[in-house]
Amino acid sequence: MTLPAVVFLVLGLALLAAGAELLVRGAARLAARCGISPLVIGLTVVAFSTSSPELAVSVQSGLSGQADIAVGNIVGSNIFNVLVVLGLSALIAPLVVKQQLVRLDVPLMIGVSVLFWVMALDGRIGLFDGLLLTAGIVAYTVFAIRQSRLESPDVQAEYAQEFDGGASAWIDRLPIQIVFIAAGLALLVLGATWLVDSAVAIAHALGVSEIVIGLTIVAAGTSLPELATSVVAALRGERDIAVGNVIGSSLFNLLAIAGIAALVTPGGLDVATALVRFDLPVMIAAALACLPIFTTGHRIARWEGALFFSYYAVYVTYLILAATQHTALPAYSATMLGFVLPLTAVTLIVLLVRHRTLPTSAAP
Repeated sequence: MTLPAVVFLVLGLALLAAGAELLVRGAARLAARCGISPLVIGLTVVAFSTSSPELAVSVQSGLSGQADIAVGNIVGSNIFNVLVVLGLSALIAPLVVKQQLVRLDVPLMIGVSVLFWVMALDGRIGLFDGLLLTAGIVAYTVFAIRQSRLESPDVQAEYAQEFDGGASAWIDRLPIQIVFIAAGLALLVLGATWLVDSAVAIAHALGVSEIVIGLTIVAAGTSLPELATSVVAALRGERDIAVGNVIGSSLFNLLAIAGIAALVTPGGLDVATALVRFDLPVMIAAALACLPIFTTGHRIARWEGALFFSYYAVYVTYLILAATQHTALPAYSATMLGFVLPLTAVTLIVLLVRHRTLPTSAAP
């Protein structure tokens, strides 16, 4: 029973990745045809399109009655975005961020993460919560478009190089762009259906909760477009794009995906107690880990990227131990709480104090 489910899981992920790629290409070219600047395309159209797998999966899960997968996918994707996507990008090339939007969006991401946790304290993201979150993504998009006009010429050029729409390419034809968008949406719907159904079957076969599957396999799988976009941008030296994609997609997950899923799901999205007590605080902590972007010279060094990446391994290990009720869980938890986390906090505080005491000219 498990093998067919695994096959459909892999096929679902493949369809989601292909659908997101087609949607990104078609939507970005269509936006360029409509005269939208490359910077706005990168900050909104591309960032939102790379989050389309999460949207498809969360909406499908909500409509199918698997709210644990829907919410787990949103929370797990944000944790994956920061700790894995941003961490791996920083490992490839230290991220020095010049983009003003990123420095404003990081506090916004932290604030929205806390707001989402507060909304979930009663065990549900209801209709009003969904309306508020959806209104938030509309306001954020308007804000991003207005602020993009204030960006420096080098940032504008960086986005133009990546999202300028090309010259007389075959994809610049309007019918091709429409076909790409339609095919992308169709693949997303089919891939989401296969992924959700197979994830539920695997969870039942392994005897683990749907929450764990949503936080790990589903979240990591639906975040593949963000991973590919940011890693490629880091390899090309487009560091603003690498960071902006992560922050933009994380905000889209919390505002648009959670909001729309709550609106279309009858009765709203139920939020499990385990998510409220542990995984949502981890998501907030991951958002707070982005503070070095604008407190230590707007830079994420390789060692900080390695720290992000290792924390994801620690987090997933904890989920596995907790799901299997392994005997090593108490010792593992005690080690994390009593040694690793305090040591990391002290290190970051020392770095922050050191940066603030340096002369302005010495800052990176």
